[in-house]
Formats: sequence, structure tokens, C-alpha cells
Amino acid sequence: MIGSEPPFRPSAPLTRRGLFQLGGITAALAASPAIARTFGSGFTHGVASGEPGQNRVLLWTRFVAEQETPLSWQVSEKQDFGAITAEGSAVAAPTSDWCVKSWADGLEPNRWYYYRFTAPDGSRSEIGRTRTLPAGGTDPFRMAVFSCSNYAFGYFNAYAHAAEANDADLAVHLGDYIYEYRRGTYPSADEAQPGRLLWPEHEIVALADYRLRYATYRSDPDLRRIHQTLPMIAIWDDHESANDSWTGGAQNHQPETEGDWEVRKAAAKRAYREWMPVSDETYAAYEIGDLATLIRLDTRLEGREEPYNLASVLSGAGSAADAVAALTAFRDGAWADPDRTLLGMKQEAWLADALKASRGSGKVWQVLAQQVVMGNLMTPPDIVEALAANAPDFIRQRVTAAAMAGRAGLPSNMDAWDGYPSARERLLAAAREADANLVVLAGDSHNAWTFELAHAGEKAGVEFAVQSVSSPGLEAYLGAADPRRLAVSLATHNERLKFSDTSHRGYGLLELTGERVTNEYRFLDTVRTRSTRLAAKASFTSEASTNVLAG
Repeated sequence: MIGSEPPFRPSAPLTRRGLFQLGGITAALAASPAIARTFGSGFTHGVASGEPGQNRVLLWTRFVAEQETPLSWQVSEKQDFGAITAEGSAVAAPTSDWCVKSWADGLEPNRWYYYRFTAPDGSRSEIGRTRTLPAGGTDPFRMAVFSCSNYAFGYFNAYAHAAEANDADLAVHLGDYIYEYRRGTYPSADEAQPGRLLWPEHEIVALADYRLRYATYRSDPDLRRIHQTLPMIAIWDDHESANDSWTGGAQNHQPETEGDWEVRKAAAKRAYREWMPVSDETYAAYEIGDLATLIRLDTRLEGREEPYNLASVLSGAGSAADAVAALTAFRDGAWADPDRTLLGMKQEAWLADALKASRGSGKVWQVLAQQVVMGNLMTPPDIVEALAANAPDFIRQRVTAAAMAGRAGLPSNMDAWDGYPSARERLLAAAREADANLVVLAGDSHNAWTFELAHAGEKAGVEFAVQSVSSPGLEAYLGAADPRRLAVSLATHNERLKFSDTSHRGYGLLELTGERVTNEYRFLDTVRTRSTRLAAKASFTSEASTNVLAG
């Protein structure tokens, strides 16, 4: 809950011009194509905070100057900074793309704070708001959960709604915060939202490319606003580097034209850590009082083996019988490899210990903030008939292969946990052994899914996979399918799937109490115009120690 003092809640309706009144920059300026090219000088991209603990938080800003410039910062419980709680300094330098990060220590648990940066010439950043995690009892605790925000597909109305609703203690971003594609690829020129121009125009590969892409995204007023009002815990998924990435490469990386993968991956990581209010730890745990442990994982670059590709499995099949034989051999062979890993064995061991430590210390909930869907999802055979006529060839190929796989008893998405079943079973076994109340958060798929998870026939947790902020879901490719009928078909073919929505963008609000966890899916009416109007909501709850969902 926000608490007794609701800072940043104006008495009049909040307009987009009013969003940045504290910092003196308007939404029109932030969205200007000219600014997208140069982004000016001084404090160019607002403020952000992240990595909250009981006594500290990481502060972020960006200050562009002619030379290295020392900045001072202040933290206060009062918006007028009448009394200073903490203060310090940091240096803006071109070596970090002028991005500045500094830890504010010595804070009190479970408190809202304001912060600001000041330059030597007296100019000041916008005022940000942040919050420390509780140290003892807290009830409830709420997180706004986001994923998959493609700048060119539409407006970031999910961020705007969350900031306007003002009912979360923390923002969690599960990845695909940016996308790497060149302008006109995803989305195509016809699909792109007018005025939402990507910079650079080409696919981002080098460090300078990634930096400019972040600068473009962070010029968005709604993204700036959510960073300004809430601390964020964030993790990268694949598009922060390249599509379908893994430790040794990516589907969208071609070494012959784009160079060494390790160089590109290092550039992507560096830019992410410069532009985001994140630590350099690949995975970490955050203690939410005596209520929960939030565990941030890396399912992409730390230990993921190369994803399988169903189209490749089927590539040599000359007939339907050949296809069935190929899929059956794959199902019983490579796919079931007991040593296959998504997290890497080091991270797997760390996670098992973290789950035990959390339950051993009396925490009720163990929440995994990670990238890809964990629940088992088979594709209904009739889904191919529902493909839109203009569906891209790669989507048609994937959906067709997925439907054939479903007939052979194989799941649909080899890039998710479904492509690593042995690794999933090890994780769920560790959760069972720790007696965890496991809550899995996921993004990546662009659609909303709610699962009950099981291991060896025993209930092992629940999963809330949130819909995208703006990236298109199945509705973009299944134009002939009624979303409600599709949901019924999906549930019929997937017994542990309790809910799906394949036609709306938005975010989730996760609420934790000592008795239950509840996720409210908030579906935005549109991403094609600026609006915080909701089209619908859906809410699901699980009581502690049951691993069972109720709608």
C-alpha cells in the first residue's frame, strides 16, 4: 500500500503535461523527434531508483556536459527537502554515457522518500519518489509487474496507468524493456505507431547503438513517470541483447555480419547496467519483511543452453508420418535430456539454497521474478486455422510446428521453460523440498497466463505470467479467432492452465498478505492512443500453503 501520505497525488486530474511539472519538462518535449536525436544537455532523462533494501536504495540520473561533472544528491522524507535524511555525490562521465548511479544508505525500513540531484551550476533534476522494503511485519505489499514494452508498437499506457493508480510499493520489470530490431522490422512500417521513431534506425549491435536505443525509450514520458514514482527491480530478457538469446548466441545474431556474440552480449549488458537502476549482480534476493522473499533470476544469459527449434526438428520430414516420427524421437530424446539447463547449475544451486533460507527464516512467500513462462502449454491443433491471413511467415511456421508438436505430446514454446523440462522439474523439486509457497512471475509471451504448477503429481506453486505493455500478443496473428473461444480451447488442452487472455495489453498488480497472494490483471483499452482507460480486469488468488488458484 502507498501508506498514509500519498505523494504525487494531485487534487486535480493528472494530465500528461502535469506529469513532469515537478521536473519542469513536458511530455511534448520528451516525445519530440528532435530530442530523440540529441536529447540535449544537462539532466536529460529524469530520475529513477531501484534495488531497494530495508536501509538503502540505488539512485539514478543522467547529466550530459562538456566534461566529467560531479553531482550531489539528497534524500528526504519531505517533498520540500526541509530535512535531509541522506546525501552524497557521484560523477557524470562519458565513459558511462553520462548515466549516474549512487547508493543512498542509512535509510529507515518501509518508508517513502524523495530524492533529487544537483549540478555544480545549481540546476536540479526532477524530484523522484522511492521506497525502502519493510524489515518486519507488513500487510499487504503490492508490486506493479510489467514486461515486453515495444516503443514503436504503441504507447506505454500500462506505465501511465500504474503511476496514476498509485497503489503499488514497487515496480518489477521482467524484461524486454527495449527491443533490438531496426526500424521497420518489428513492427513493420505499416504496423508502427506514427511518431514513435526508433533511434538508431538500424538494428542495435554496438555499445553506442544500445545506448541510443535506451535514450530513445527513456524519452517516453510514461516510462519516465513510472521510474520517477516507484523503485524498480528489473531483469533483462532476450531483446535487451537479441531475440532468443542464450549463453553462446541468439536467433537474431549473425556472426558473419554482426561480429562476435560475446562482444555484442557484453555491450548489451553494459548499456543495460548504465541506463537502468540495477546492480551488477546477475541474480539476487530481496527480503520483504517477514512476508516474502523476492528472488530475481536470469534465465537468458547466465546458463541457458541453446533453445530447440521445432521447425528444425521437422525440417527433414517429407510426409506427415515422417513429421510424427521426428517429433516422437525428439520428445523421447534431446528434449528429455536430464542434464539440460536453463539457469546453469551454479544459479540452480543458489536458488535452491535461497528457497530454503527464505522458508527457514519464516517468510510466507517465495516469489520468483523471472523472464519466461514456466507452466506447461500445449498448442490446440485447431489454432492454425485461426491464423490471420497477414500473419508473418515466421509466425505461421512456428504456429504450424507447435500444433503438430501438440499432437505428439510436446509443448509449444521451446524458448520457455517448456523447452527445458528437466531443469523445470529440478526447480519445482527444490521448491517442494523447501516447503515453499512458490509464486512464479513471468513475461516474454505478450499474453496473460495463470497456472497451477505441479511436480511428480503434487502441487508445487502458482504462476502469474503477465501480458505485455505494448508488444502484440496472439490477437495480432489469430485474427479469425474469438479470444474467448481460444481461451476455452487452451484450457481444454492444458489442464493446469486456469486462465488466459490473448487480446489485451497491460500489466499485473501482485498483492501479498500473510494469508494469500492475489494477482489482478489490468487490461488497457488500447496502445494506439494515449489513454489509461481499462478494458477489463481479472483477479486470481491463492491461499498460503495450498498452491491452488481461485478466480
